[in-house]
Amino acid sequence: MRIPDRLRRRSVTATALGALLCGVLFGTSLTVPAAATTAVTAADSPAVTVPPAGSHGFPFLAAAEDLGSFGYTESEYFFSGTATSYAKSGLWTSDGRWDVRASGTAAYKSRLLVRRPADPADFNGTVVVEWLNVSGQLDLSPDYWFQRDELLRRGYAWVGVSAQAVGVNGGLGEIQGLKGWDPERYGSLVHPGDAFAYDIFSQAGQALRSPDGPDPLGGLDAETVLADGESQSAGFMTTYVNAVQPVAKVYDGFMVHSNSAVGAPISGRLADTLLMPNPSRIRTDLAQPTFVVLTETDVPGAAIARQPDTDSVVHWELAGTAHGDQWAYDLGNPTVRKSAGAAAPSPDCAAGSAPFNDGPGHWAMNAALRHLDGWARGGSRPPSAPALSTVLTTALRDPATGLAVGGVRLPDVTVPTRTLSGSRDTTGSGVFCGLYGAGDPWNGDADAWDTHDAADPSDPSFPTTAEPDLARLYPTHADYVSKVRAAAQASVDAGYLLVEDATSIVSSARESDIGG
Repeated sequence: MRIPDRLRRRSVTATALGALLCGVLFGTSLTVPAAATTAVTAADSPAVTVPPAGSHGFPFLAAAEDLGSFGYTESEYFFSGTATSYAKSGLWTSDGRWDVRASGTAAYKSRLLVRRPADPADFNGTVVVEWLNVSGQLDLSPDYWFQRDELLRRGYAWVGVSAQAVGVNGGLGEIQGLKGWDPERYGSLVHPGDAFAYDIFSQAGQALRSPDGPDPLGGLDAETVLADGESQSAGFMTTYVNAVQPVAKVYDGFMVHSNSAVGAPISGRLADTLLMPNPSRIRTDLAQPTFVVLTETDVPGAAIARQPDTDSVVHWELAGTAHGDQWAYDLGNPTVRKSAGAAAPSPDCAAGSAPFNDGPGHWAMNAALRHLDGWARGGSRPPSAPALSTVLTTALRDPATGLAVGGVRLPDVTVPTRTLSGSRDTTGSGVFCGLYGAGDPWNGDADAWDTHDAADPSDPSFPTTAEPDLARLYPTHADYVSKVRAAAQASVDAGYLLVEDATSIVSSARESDIGG
């Protein structure tokens, strides 16, 4: 289809970030479950109700942008019932073929945030159900932001699930969960602990397929229901795929975005991470497909879990991308601040440090979502992709450009105008800063961070290397646009980029002043 090292200063590694996102920010302690049982059955269908208006008059994480301008509506529903917790059954190994037994039950009540086409004729039949991320101690929807263009232009329904206790009950943050943010609206919610999060997520899917009460999809017929989790939620998604999907049988496919090498504990207890198989690979015997997508930031902490692609598991590693980036921040921050105000999580990068990575992560996620949707419907498997080049767990970089070697390489990387990195110097910065990677425009080393050391994304290590000269790379503007067009076409042909996004990339190149 045609388209229209020097000694480093402090740097956050993927291993440290994994400890951050799956450690302190993991969840709250468990309640004592009911008497243990052993039988495991398919997920129940919970009761669905409509929440009260509350003191704010809108749901937490309500979109700041005008969804109506895209032909979408937003609404919220509560769902409640009895959730089951699970325990290991037999030996768990790195192949992901993990058996479980039921270990307890507890009452729960949580919420669904639903965005869907206002006109049923615009619905494409697929619902993307995102396990909301609680690394910031409140509900966040990172994959909605990464995939937003594809979701809205193609008529998906999107549902965010408050699956974890921190999101409902609160944790270390200033806002004590949904219940603390708006007691009038959310005071009736009940979360018994993260041991029950897996079944709560299963029952969320059942509420969309066969609601007992008001229909969260407003009568839309869900032909395909995809589960999605990013970062900390991807760790839970890994364990969900391996241990829970075989018994719950709710979802038709899985997006695992930015997981680490180890799945989240089935017990919901942080300390039990040490008892999880390391590495935790995705099981390959399910009928439902799993798409694993890693950014540069993630690879050092996940490389040990690499596995060959199969008929049911595909793995991409994206060059020039970061765990969080400028795109996701720009889309998500207004929404988070609409609800959380000054209590919104902040990257808190040091003043004068390099800007966030503004690379191609969202383009790749758009393509990955479309591939997964077709694959789950019985279509062809997504194309395989080369891994990022690493020595042990360290990504190799082209010394002339600072860009990673290998991986999925979209036009931002193959026709570069700046260094895009999944890591950054975090001296003097907050704990989340390292997630956003770094960008470094090639402008003759004119920026404050162009210091030819760890703070300099384009030249972080010896020997000193000047930034590439854009005028030499692209002698004319027409030359630059031509190279971008060819690179975009190659990415489309390879299956890593959608035609719509390739068109946007070429248009941006044409409107730029790069070349000559």
